[in-house]
Amino acid sequence: MNILGIQFAPLSIPLERRLQTAAVFYYCTSFVFFGTAAIGLFIYFLFTKFFFIPLLYFAWFVYDHKKCCQGGRRIDLCRRSKLWRYFADYFPVTMIKTAELDPNKNYIFGYHPHGIMCYGAFSCFGTEARDFSKVFPGITPRLLTLEGQFWFPLHREHIMSAGCCAATRESIDWLLTKEGKGNALVLVIGGAAEALDAHPGDVNLTLKRRRGFVRLALKHGASLVPVFAFGENDIFQQVENPKGSPLRQFQDKLKSFLGFSAPLFRGRGMFQYNYGLLPYRKPITVIIGKPIDVEKISEPTEEDVKTLHQKYIDDLTSLFEEHKKKYAPDLKLMLS
Repeated sequence: MNILGIQFAPLSIPLERRLQTAAVFYYCTSFVFFGTAAIGLFIYFLFTKFFFIPLLYFAWFVYDHKKCCQGGRRIDLCRRSKLWRYFADYFPVTMIKTAELDPNKNYIFGYHPHGIMCYGAFSCFGTEARDFSKVFPGITPRLLTLEGQFWFPLHREHIMSAGCCAATRESIDWLLTKEGKGNALVLVIGGAAEALDAHPGDVNLTLKRRRGFVRLALKHGASLVPVFAFGENDIFQQVENPKGSPLRQFQDKLKSFLGFSAPLFRGRGMFQYNYGLLPYRKPITVIIGKPIDVEKISEPTEEDVKTLHQKYIDDLTSLFEEHKKKYAPDLKLMLS
């Protein structure tokens, strides 16, 4: 139905598709609003007879606040929820394996591109929607995200249940030294800066000056695995914000102040296809590349880091070029 230029979803949509949309709606709203809503709820409780609830939670938070940097608190039952299968089937998300991973080693996965909300990364590594544990037996994925995400009450418990940990040096050191072998730390290398370049049909990766993950891989002898997600940038429309424009300058200053970026984007709604927070139904294909074996160097030199960083870029570029013929033949890879 088309009313006043707005295209509404038909009433005869199968239940399966409605459940998929509901699952994505849950992810979007929890990603954007859950943390602030929990703060508002706790402030309200302080002025009611339930004032003890936020006080007890605050005491728990003080005791537990370092958990996000000490392995987190993954709950497999949550990761295996059918909700996440509906979520991944919405696009759908497909995970492609190109090589075996040795469970007697540790890995750092570099995920590209960031996109707006990392839908491909969460589907494949924050849930079992694509059966990561069966595809890579003996490997435990740990999706790393901004430490600030773990400062929001209740929201921190929610994302830790998915196996998420803080993307800090302390957290990475812990995971690669105190959690045994078979860990795959998933870092979205481009981070908040790259989200501002998430435009359909474009791939501009923030990578040339991102070398911290390489240094940590050398320090711990963790193999590097390039991962590229075709379609991650295509599921939202973002307002044009070329570098140097007033909007981009404002967004960059906001990112510097807050630690995360604020892209202006639109997708579709629950019942119409023109406006909303929900992504469009477009396929995302996550290609997990071959591991780059890394020799442990406790004190790597700048030359060591530079050499391995270039090797990583070369392997990522090769992975992209090899698979773009099938998934996005007109796409060009740009690095900044």
